[in-house]
Amino acid sequence: MSAEVDLLKQRAAERAVELVESGMIVGLGSGSTASHAVRRLAVLIQQGKLPDVRGVPTSKRVEQEARALGIPLVDLDEVSAIDLTIDGADEVDPDLNLIKGGGGALLREKIVAQISRREVIVIDDSKLSPKLGTRRSLPVEVVPFGWRTQVSYLEALGAQVTLRQQGGAPFQTDQGNLILDCAFGPIDDPAQLALRLKARAGIVEHGLFLRMATEVIVASASGIRCITRSA
Repeated sequence: MSAEVDLLKQRAAERAVELVESGMIVGLGSGSTASHAVRRLAVLIQQGKLPDVRGVPTSKRVEQEARALGIPLVDLDEVSAIDLTIDGADEVDPDLNLIKGGGGALLREKIVAQISRREVIVIDDSKLSPKLGTRRSLPVEVVPFGWRTQVSYLEALGAQVTLRQQGGAPFQTDQGNLILDCAFGPIDDPAQLALRLKARAGIVEHGLFLRMATEVIVASASGIRCITRSA
């Protein structure tokens, strides 16, 4: 990642943190962009500018980072809703549908997103796409048992499938599952694909986040803009 792109991500993340108010429960997204938001949030909490803010992390790594930075955390089972979640995305279409899961935390990210009153996505403009799947593969989380049978199923749906690796071994999610990165190419009907993936036993979750983002903050060389999802 170039220093210029990282600076753009930082600017977008810091703009998103401006939406946080005292007393909020805030979802803490995973990934490099969301990490900027976590660090900025920690600064404001330490400065006393955001009292009574508590975070809900979307991965073990984010939990460790937030604790190290002094952000008070709350267990997801202890809250009925999350006021605001700040997260990143791998690809965003014109309707603010997303592909997420490049960092492998898609299951927890989706659990948090679905109970969030506002899901604010922060990206640089390279993540904007005319159609999901154009630029990124779709991560699909599967249980280890019989995972090769899922490869055959996904290939039958039109994907080129790669088992995600880390350090020469299969990548494992926080739940101990595997990630299959599925290159579908441009996806004409994301909603239909999502239904077919969810109907398959052994597929735990997929990286299609459809109609979950309430707004997307986009940083580019020309400035920062916010896109709000239409009703």
